[in-house]
Formats: sequence, structure tokens, C-alpha cells
Amino acid sequence: MDCSHVFEFKFRRLIVVFTLFSAFLMVSLGANAQVDTTHKAEVGPGETTEKKKFEIGKFALHHIADSHSWHVIGDTHIGLPIILFANNKVVTFNDNDFHHDNDAKVVVEKDGQRFVKMHEKIYFASAAANEHGQYVDLDEKHHAKNARPLDFSLTKNTCTLLLSVVVLLVVFLSVANSYKKRKGKSPKGLQSWLEPVILFVRDDIAKPNLGHKHERFMPYLLTVFFFIWFNNMLGLVPFLPGGANLTGNIAVTMVLATMTFLITVFNGNKHYWGHIFWMPGVPVPMKIFLMPLELIGIFTKPIALMIRLFANITAGHILVLALICLIFVFNSYWVTAASIPFAMFIGAIELMVAFIQAFIFTILSALFIGMAVEEHH
Repeated sequence: MDCSHVFEFKFRRLIVVFTLFSAFLMVSLGANAQVDTTHKAEVGPGETTEKKKFEIGKFALHHIADSHSWHVIGDTHIGLPIILFANNKVVTFNDNDFHHDNDAKVVVEKDGQRFVKMHEKIYFASAAANEHGQYVDLDEKHHAKNARPLDFSLTKNTCTLLLSVVVLLVVFLSVANSYKKRKGKSPKGLQSWLEPVILFVRDDIAKPNLGHKHERFMPYLLTVFFFIWFNNMLGLVPFLPGGANLTGNIAVTMVLATMTFLITVFNGNKHYWGHIFWMPGVPVPMKIFLMPLELIGIFTKPIALMIRLFANITAGHILVLALICLIFVFNSYWVTAASIPFAMFIGAIELMVAFIQAFIFTILSALFIGMAVEEHH
């Protein structure tokens, strides 16, 4: 069997396993969302006959937001370390001390200071509770007016970030060692699974946009591609260690876009900067008019990268949650029969979007860097 047939066989095997794994994720996502939503939609202890109104927007935003605890299943949560800098002191405790309260009704006292948690934000507690039992002062829009300590806590997104870094290091150090040991031989094991994707990044993203300089930027492009792809996929897993919306966090996408921006700027050659500040062959009045626009374009490109990834990943999560929530809004078997298949269909599309968004971010990064290092013809 020649190399082309071996590659084709490996790639087909990858597609089959990926499809089976996708089906498993979709079933898990639908089941977990249904159980958790049912819990949220229950009638509160102070209510009798009147049902509590179910708010889709509030529920969806709560599930895609970062948190100080990691939801496992049902009422089971794993409390994460809370690290605060308050009044020139470092205060540490666990989120379990709040007893999963997120409405500023449970006060935690540490080192002579009192703290409450409201909407996953830590505040200094008021001296006394208000009429709703909350230890915060609210304005007319029900926003907390209390001061906040500096929060350096290990949140769910932070733990997911650290986990993804460890997994990527283990995977690629293992693959790198396999290449060293099996030099000149056909790929085997994990190496055979990742080689088609690595070749895809090199041959279809790096080379067309960077030419003969592609090897210089391949480490960054591979890192960005696999980091985004892995975390996109992990965000679709509804149970531990998934459930975090890391690539749907605009702070994370901003850092990724900033790295592309810095690499582009510091590797730009004289022809790149000359085109921006003094375009050759263009009349002087037009040069003066276009130069500010070209300067603005340097910053709008990474901003577009940041917003595109953040918006697409967040929108996908909200859409799946909204379809599941329709079951409890309408409380109808007919809506349930239609909502769950649609949610699973959108979830399957999200698996494709997870790969596409990693591809788009990487190819646009390669394009921007390629424009900066391109030789003058």
C-alpha cells in the first residue's frame, strides 16, 4: 500500500471516529441542558400556584458567562479558589463558602472583611441586608453600588485555559518525539492522527499566504489553530472538564488577536510600511488622504479577528440553549418534539463551526503576516 492510500485510510478513520464522537456530544448536550434547565425552571419556595416566569435571555447569558465554580451535574458544583486583593491584603477562600449563592444573600467573612457574590462578581458586603435579604446596595436598575476588591480568582475559564495548555503541550511534545524516533518511517499512533491536520495548516494556510517564509511562522499558526479548535470543541462538551465558553470570551480572543497584531507589526518590512505611509505611484494629495485610513486599517484587522471569533462561538452557544429553553417556555410536547432535533442539528453544525472558526482565524492571521513580510516585486 503506497503513501497516498495509507493517508486516505487514516483520514477516513479520522472522519468516522470524529462523527461518532460528535453524535455522543450532541446527545449529552441535549440531555444535560434539559436537566439543568428543568431545575432552573422550578417554582421557587415562596411561590404557590403562580409559576415563575422563565427568562431565556437570563438563562442563556448565565450559562455562557464565566463563573467561580464548575458545574458537574444537577446541583453538584466544584468550588474554585477565590483570590482577592482587598484593603492591601490578599484574601483567599473557596467559592463553596458562598454555598452556591449568586444573589448577594450569603456573607463570607475573612480576615475581618465581609464579601458577597452577585452575578458571579465579588463585592464588599453592606452592613445590613435590604428588604430582599441582599447585602448589597442597588441602584434603580438593580445594579450593585458596592465597591469591589481586585479579583485574581481561578475561574472556570482560567482553569479551562490552563487545562488546554497542558493538553496541547503533552500532545505535541509526544508527537514531536514520535517524529524524532520514527524519522523516515510512516506515522504511527497519535502522530498519524494529527499529521493530516498539521499538513493541512502548512499546505493550505501557511504556504499560500507566506510563501518560502512559512516555516518561520508555522509554530505560531499551529499553536493558534489547535488552541482555538481544541477549546471550541471543549466548550461543546456539557460536563466536566467542558462547559466553559473560553473562545467565546472576548478577553481571550483579544489576546489572540493582539499576538497576531504584534507579529505583523514587528515583522513588517520597509515595503509594507512604505505602502502605508507613502504609497508609491499615488498622487501626493491622495497619499495624504489615504495614509490615516491605512493606519486605522492596521488596528481594525486584529479587532475584526477578535470580534469574529467571539461573536460566532457565543452565538452558537446561545442558539442551542435558546432552542432547548423553548420546551419550558411553551410547556408543550409538540414544541419538545421539534426543539430537541433542531438543537441537536445546530449542535452538530457547531462542531463544524468549531473547526471553521479555527481555520478562519489562522488563515487571516497568515494573510496579515504575509502582507507584512511579502517581498517587493
